[in-house]
Amino acid sequence: MTHIIDDELKEIALKVRDFVNTHVIPREHLLRPEQHGIAPALRVELQSLARTAQVFAPTAPKEFGGMALSHFAQSVILEESGRSLLGPTALNCAAPDEGNILLLDKVTTPEQREKYLGPLSRGEIRSTFTMTEPSPGAGADPDQLTTTATKVDGGWRINGTKWFITGADGASFSIAMARTGDKATMFLVDSENPGMTIERTLDTIDSAFSGGHGVISFQDCFVSDDAVLGKVNEGFQYAQVRLGPARLTHCMRWLGAARRTHEVAVAYAAQRPMFGTTLSSLGMAQLMIADNEIDIAASRALIRTAAQALDAGSPARKETSIAKTFVAEATNRIVDRSMQLCGASGISGDLPIAQIFRDVRPFRIYDGPSEVHRWSIAKRATRQSEAGLLPGDWS
Repeated sequence: MTHIIDDELKEIALKVRDFVNTHVIPREHLLRPEQHGIAPALRVELQSLARTAQVFAPTAPKEFGGMALSHFAQSVILEESGRSLLGPTALNCAAPDEGNILLLDKVTTPEQREKYLGPLSRGEIRSTFTMTEPSPGAGADPDQLTTTATKVDGGWRINGTKWFITGADGASFSIAMARTGDKATMFLVDSENPGMTIERTLDTIDSAFSGGHGVISFQDCFVSDDAVLGKVNEGFQYAQVRLGPARLTHCMRWLGAARRTHEVAVAYAAQRPMFGTTLSSLGMAQLMIADNEIDIAASRALIRTAAQALDAGSPARKETSIAKTFVAEATNRIVDRSMQLCGASGISGDLPIAQIFRDVRPFRIYDGPSEVHRWSIAKRATRQSEAGLLPGDWS
């Protein structure tokens, strides 16, 4: 499978790179580790600059001012945006809004499309995807969903607790998953609904997501029938529409962040005097630099292969699962080696590596821990073998 970047896509990518270098990286000092989320005023400023630079909303529908790029094109552009932790927010392709834009573009009524998808695509509002629950509720295993929605006159009442809900503080609405009998349904819940309350923002090691990660309580939260997203009892199917592509765009953005630390580390090693030469001339340093290059190339290839499978109309569950597992761990290796190469400077705020290190580590957990993806990959390979097929076959 070839991964060809045409001239038009290359031009967009270089515009994004220039935008990140010129406008985003100089503002990184405004993102502080002790804060949880990007300040609203900074988000507005960055997105205004992105519109002016014509790099805004690469994943959103064209009818709402987006670029509507293919998954493969996104793999190039979102990697470039990810070179700064602020970049995806600036371009309006950060989680969870990017994944919600994808879902809403595929599963909405015309009225929902205008009320929710349009403003979200234009960056006028933020959103959340409200599925994860504290134990023993839904996490890596969505079948453990405990939040319920009960049919009442004119609508539904939702009850339950969600946590690690990215973007909760300041979001205008939530796509909430609730159990309806033995199945699940998605609901659009406006933030001003008195039955939905943000209990607190979790204190996590990462800080680059707008709104942080919140704990949300639904207590007799009434929503009307027109708040149902798609069809009743099809929530789990709609989740698959979102989760595969969304875990892949996470890979794209985090590869960009890891690549940034590698860029910084190589530049540092090339000028750092050590033992009568430069650090980059020493064998152990060269080993780390080479291994970073290998991890970057392998990650990019897996991402683009999965993206092309999605563009071809495949659910690409195997491809996105493999990419998520490898890239989540490879990006951690890249950032860790980059920190080691830069020594004391690498763990300080003088370089961007320490902040990226904190933000990239959770990627091995969210969107399915590496262990769960390995379990799924192994089960699929076993089923293929039992069916007389060749596991790992290229065809």
